[in-house]
Amino acid sequence: VFGNHDGPIFNLGPSLRHENWTVNDILIAQLPISMTIGMCAILLALCIGLTAGVCSALRPRTWVDGISLGIAIIGISLPSFVIGVVLLVVFAVWLQWFPISGWGTWRHMVLPSIALSLPFAAYIALLTRTGMIEQMRSDHIRTARAMGISERSVVLKHALKNAMLPVLSYLGPATAAAMTGSFVVEKVFAIPGIGTHFVDAVLGKDITVLMGIVLVYSIMLVLFNLLVDVMYRFFDPRPA
Repeated sequence: VFGNHDGPIFNLGPSLRHENWTVNDILIAQLPISMTIGMCAILLALCIGLTAGVCSALRPRTWVDGISLGIAIIGISLPSFVIGVVLLVVFAVWLQWFPISGWGTWRHMVLPSIALSLPFAAYIALLTRTGMIEQMRSDHIRTARAMGISERSVVLKHALKNAMLPVLSYLGPATAAAMTGSFVVEKVFAIPGIGTHFVDAVLGKDITVLMGIVLVYSIMLVLFNLLVDVMYRFFDPRPA
């Protein structure tokens, strides 16, 4: 793995399927593409999930709550590649607002990012709703309201901050999974990312590429879980 003194320090070896390509070359060329889509997907999932979860928790057992829960359940139930195909047919084939496949401009990022983000957003919405409902019924929220603190500050500063703890725990593995590429989503949109190479490596029995991608995913999983533990100190400053 670590090569020799004359080669790269972190050498994963040659690809067994692509001549004149090493695993390092594939990762360096394709990993930034998958990371870009993954980061956009996670940010979009946070925006959608937190907003839907908070709105649903503030209006429990209303039509807002019912619609949010229904969409969240559908988002969790549908795999991302099914969402990708639907988006592709509607917005790329019928409406022709976005390109069907490829990579190069921001327009190529929109549909894959949405397809990848919706399952994450649905789960974040459910976690946020559950946490917010629990926090809004707690004693410190009643105390904050009795002290005359505005409802906006009560929701955003006191309730949402504590309700974010389960979301943070989920964000570690979710971010690692999103940034190392969605294997099927990248295939659907013909994006030359790590996910596409992973599928090709499985079909072509390219063991070295498989090992390299799994190793990168494992490293990212550890790093993002470590980052989550660090962020816990901000959202939950209580001593362990």
